[in-house]
Amino acid sequence: MENTTYDIAIIGGGIIGLATAMALAEAGRRRLIVLEAEDRLAAHQTGNNSGVIHSGLYYKPGSRKARNCVEGRELLYRFCQEHGVAHDRCGKVVVATSEAELPALDVLHERGTANGLKGLRKLAAEEVREFEPHVAALGGLLVPETGIVDFVGATRCYGVIVQQHGGQITKHARVDAVRNAPAELVLETTAGAVHCRNLINCGGLESDRVARLCGLKPEVQIVPFRGEYYELIPDRTHLVTNLIYPVPDPRFPFLGVHFTRMALGGVEAGPNAVLALKREGYKWSDVSPADLWEMATFRGFWRLVARHWKTGMGEFYRSLSKAAFVRQLQRLIPELQAADLQPGGAGVRAQAVDRTGALVDDFSFLEADRMIHVLNAPSPAATASISIGRTIAELAGKNFQLDG
Repeated sequence: MENTTYDIAIIGGGIIGLATAMALAEAGRRRLIVLEAEDRLAAHQTGNNSGVIHSGLYYKPGSRKARNCVEGRELLYRFCQEHGVAHDRCGKVVVATSEAELPALDVLHERGTANGLKGLRKLAAEEVREFEPHVAALGGLLVPETGIVDFVGATRCYGVIVQQHGGQITKHARVDAVRNAPAELVLETTAGAVHCRNLINCGGLESDRVARLCGLKPEVQIVPFRGEYYELIPDRTHLVTNLIYPVPDPRFPFLGVHFTRMALGGVEAGPNAVLALKREGYKWSDVSPADLWEMATFRGFWRLVARHWKTGMGEFYRSLSKAAFVRQLQRLIPELQAADLQPGGAGVRAQAVDRTGALVDDFSFLEADRMIHVLNAPSPAATASISIGRTIAELAGKNFQLDG
């Protein structure tokens, strides 16, 4: 690699890393490099999610998630419009399928209103069917600011802007070691050594490990959860008009299996949330003994298991049984049949877990000398990417020693 000392090196070529790079590049940080381990941008969480622009409905008012989601949503819509990225502000319906779930719609309405959402509307059962004719529900909540988008396309556009402003993007550059020299950091990568004055870690599934390579001791560890999808066969996509979500379980940061019309065509159904056996474990055959050992020796993992093992077993069962998965989907669309579904893709969520076994719910940054580490950036991070990128860039401007 060329003999250059960069002002900032960003580890991770997903949507958060590129959004951060874009914010910095637009602010005039020319000596900037993005290091991506894979052969393409958006290879992991960004390129394997459901492609939803979240409204900000679910998140605790005042939290980083709520603030960044609401702001980032509108920034993303504007960006996609200006740069021709496929998207649609189509709205969604959250539906209650039992009497016990109806009060939760009121809670969601209150939370969404507190987060500044516009156009929220409670729906009676017959009104739900006006928006989604095939859904069986006792009530619903219309969320018009939700949308769909091609996140991979958006990330690539971020990358183009970075390069137009003089930033560099290097792929096949997995970081294996970090040395702290007197006036710089030296990153040993599979593409050669990279010298930088400051570092931003947007490593997603590897973010905690990168922090440890830097000599830090984060209080969390990434536990990977695989989300598996089915797709509706073309002849049955008419069953879904836009987006159909269940009332979420408040104990978990996952939103439950849902139906999503995709920005590039087709309809997805899912995901579940099953423990992955490898950090990048997109299927059951992806197993890493080293990753499993790391989980097994983390006390927080066993506390998580002790707290939620019944729910976890249910997710495992639905992963292994298409019939069980279909029954879960039939709670929303009763006429759906197993033959209406074909295997889709899968994504892996980088979920931070603390030492008590709690799932870290909010975005989490760890700041250190010449470093910023993004340790937890789950959904709605992609929606909020431009806002998060600007937030990180502001932190860098305050804490880093930068020229210009």
